[in-house]
Amino acid sequence: MMELLKILGKRLNFEARRDVEGFYEVVIMHDSYAKNFVRTEVFNSSKASSYTKHVAFLDFDQLDEPWPIYINLVRDPVERLVSWFYYVRAPWHLAERKEMFGDAIVLPSIDWLKKDFNRCIEERDPECVYEQMELGNLGDHRRQSLYLCGQNMAVCMPFNSHETMQRAKKNVEEHYAVVGTWEDTNTTLSVLEGYIPRFFTGAKDEYYALKKSLGNVNRNTYRPRISDKARAVLSQNLTREIELYQFIRHRLYKQYIALQLEKNPKLRDL
Repeated sequence: MMELLKILGKRLNFEARRDVEGFYEVVIMHDSYAKNFVRTEVFNSSKASSYTKHVAFLDFDQLDEPWPIYINLVRDPVERLVSWFYYVRAPWHLAERKEMFGDAIVLPSIDWLKKDFNRCIEERDPECVYEQMELGNLGDHRRQSLYLCGQNMAVCMPFNSHETMQRAKKNVEEHYAVVGTWEDTNTTLSVLEGYIPRFFTGAKDEYYALKKSLGNVNRNTYRPRISDKARAVLSQNLTREIELYQFIRHRLYKQYIALQLEKNPKLRDL
């Protein structure tokens, strides 16, 4: 999405901005930190702009700041976990981190680099155990719901929590113009074009014209196939993450259908 926004920014005359990459991703913020971040980063532009960052949902009412147009993208929770497992082991990722942060990056062991996800699941390696309601392992992307739930750690941190899922659903309905998925690329881009034309007019044309180059951004060619057994185990441990994902897809398709009916009211008679 960041690459696409850069292209659209040039086409539609807005500034496509993103946070500066740091050693750690700041996902959870104290109120004072969040308020300063919003004022000095998100709203620090004199022209129309977008701002992209991996951060848990921010309540702009609570920060006493005006609401931006909020969007997000989600991914199938199982695919998201597997992708991250191999992404952090990809040679190019490690090389980029080493070049950027130097000696602060300690290169992992060969055994860790060669670890297989399917075996990791089957042998219950601590890296691949997903305990319900646990509060640790923030960095391995098991908590997609956290990003839509918010900054309240008591509510949003417990893994695969019903309360986390419900809060995330509420925020999606009340505060997000669009939450799309890359599994439904065409639908996502169509809805973004229809609901936020100032920033996404022509998004499909630009995306598909540059699909090959955009598709290779962050793509990991070193990733093996996940086994049916490992997928089944993950599905059992990610029940509420999966339910939230399906809720978001359902909402996305409702938005898409509404756009089609607006374009062609005769479809209502079918």
